[in-house]
Order: sequence, then structure tokens, then C-alpha cells
Amino acid sequence: MFQELLFGLSAAIAYGVVGAVLMVLGYVLVDLATPGKLRDLIWVHRNANAAILLVSGLIGVGIVLTTAIAASANDLVYGLIGTLAYGLLGLILMGLSFLLIDAITPGRLGDELSTETVHPGTWVSASSHVVIATIIAAAIW
Repeated sequence: MFQELLFGLSAAIAYGVVGAVLMVLGYVLVDLATPGKLRDLIWVHRNANAAILLVSGLIGVGIVLTTAIAASANDLVYGLIGTLAYGLLGLILMGLSFLLIDAITPGRLGDELSTETVHPGTWVSASSHVVIATIIAAAIW
């Protein structure tokens, strides 16, 4: 029983590390998509557009990671590899959705994300992140 507890705690730590790494990578991707430093846009300038986009990416990563972990069938190595692979796929597809939306709409979405007023395009891009994550989650399951 104690060994099961230790294994479960070890697995939680391992999944937590993978999740943290993927969330940091997601943060970096959003930072690259927005002009200026993301941390300044959100915490200094209180920019809602940048925050909405970042939150949608983090929620998307969370959806994919949670589903990958749940589907791992208690095989820790397989689960960690799958979680990392699906998480990276989710980040790539969310980044591509941002680029696609940017390509088919007028102006530069990245520039709009750094404006003070909430731009409707932010919600479109944010919702695409959650939808893509949900689709990946369904594919995993």
C-alpha cells in the first residue's frame, strides 16, 4: 500500500514536470506571437488581449494533458511519452491556428493583441485553441 502511494506521488511529480514544461513552452509561443514582452503586457500594462490568449493556451494544454494522462492506462512511461507528444502536438496546432487566423483576417493579429481595448479577434483565436485541444483530447480517448 505504501509502495502504491509512493508510485502515485512519483507519477504525479513526473506528470507535473511534463505539464509545467509544456505550459512554459506555451507561454513562450504566445510571447512570440505578441509584440513586446508578454509578462509586461499582462502584469504591467494589464492587457486583456494578451491575457485571454495566454489563458486559452494554458486551458488548451491542460485539456490535452489531462486526457493523455487519463488515457495512459497506468503505464507511467507510456503515459509520460504520450502526454509529452500530445502536448507538443496541441501547442503546434494551436500555434498554426493563430497563424491561419492571422493570415485570413485583415491586419496583424499580434499587433491587435497588444492594444488596450479587447479585440474580437482575440476571442476567435482563443476559442480556436480550446476547440483544437478538445479535438486532440477526443482523438486521444
